[in-house]
Amino acid sequence: MDFNMKKLASDAGIFFTRAVQFTEEKFGQAEKTELDAHFENLLARADSTKNWTEKILRQTEVLLQPNPSARVEEFLYEKLDRKVPSRVTNGELLAQYMADAASELGPTTPYGKTLIKVAEAEKQLGAAERDFIHTASISFLTPLRNFLEGDWKTISKERRLLQNRRLDLDACKARLKKAKAAEAKATTVPDFQETRPRNYILSASASALWNDEVDKELRVAQTEFDRQAEVTRLLLEGISSTHVNHLRCLHEFVKSQTTYYAQCYRHMLDLQKQLGRFPGTFVGTTEPASPPLSSTSPTTAAATMPVVPSVASLAPPGEASLCLEEVAPPASGTRKARVLYDYEAADSSELALLADELITVYSLPGMDPDWLIGERGNKKGKVPVTYLELLS
Repeated sequence: MDFNMKKLASDAGIFFTRAVQFTEEKFGQAEKTELDAHFENLLARADSTKNWTEKILRQTEVLLQPNPSARVEEFLYEKLDRKVPSRVTNGELLAQYMADAASELGPTTPYGKTLIKVAEAEKQLGAAERDFIHTASISFLTPLRNFLEGDWKTISKERRLLQNRRLDLDACKARLKKAKAAEAKATTVPDFQETRPRNYILSASASALWNDEVDKELRVAQTEFDRQAEVTRLLLEGISSTHVNHLRCLHEFVKSQTTYYAQCYRHMLDLQKQLGRFPGTFVGTTEPASPPLSSTSPTTAAATMPVVPSVASLAPPGEASLCLEEVAPPASGTRKARVLYDYEAADSSELALLADELITVYSLPGMDPDWLIGERGNKKGKVPVTYLELLS
């Protein structure tokens, strides 16, 4: 083993010098080279980015996997560079229990048939959840984790190196200050009655040589500090690119979450309709509790949509049996309206709507204020007001 004693002694001396300088700065006994305001702002922004990225990453992991034991297991597999085993989602497990219960209790009974249908829907929800977790992990969690484990470690390393260069520079400044003070003292006219001329000459020469040596060390330390400060500055300015990348990943996360909830809504809506056709099932209404998503673009309908009660509960007595074909529009009071969301008609008395289309609407005496009569060509039916934007 090659053991370089000189290098070890040199490193120990440098470490001791830095420790002394750092300690004196903390006690206010030494001057400290301050960084410019722009550099300090870059450092603060980088620290803030790192801290919030860690918090967002941890909470997103909790959202995708609420079980802490499962998260620890996945973390260990990743550290060991092994593939994480496939895990059954809660929805899939519930679907299995319901299917087994239906088999044992009787798949031909109303309860058994309903259990089977609900089990199929829960299985679909579990599969959608699995796809969402996989997509979110790749498109959102992985870039955040790469920043913390890659770019941030590089930035931290260069910042520590910059701190060491600054300590070396300030230590050189302190030594130069002492050398100049010693030289000034040595060049003072001596008292020849008490001091030998020979000692005076030797002391002045030594002070001058020491001053020159320290001044040379200071120039080297200043050059290294400036070079390291520029390297660190470039890395810190790259945080802007990190923000752009994280913004793109955030859009991908929202897109995947929108798709996931759209799939869940579609599966549960289909299940509710199927249960409504079962004889002897206890369902209050088969209408959706919120507007169905467009089948052509599930991700564009992710905006907050109003809740529309069932038509049967809103229609006053006698209105449900009203024949709309026999209703003539009033002479005045008709308006144009733009459709905000797709709407699937629950029965023949309602008019199906497509987003962004224009229809004619009007109200009839005694109608529920949440509903209007809509006309499109030769088609006519009731439409919910919350799906419309009334135009002048």
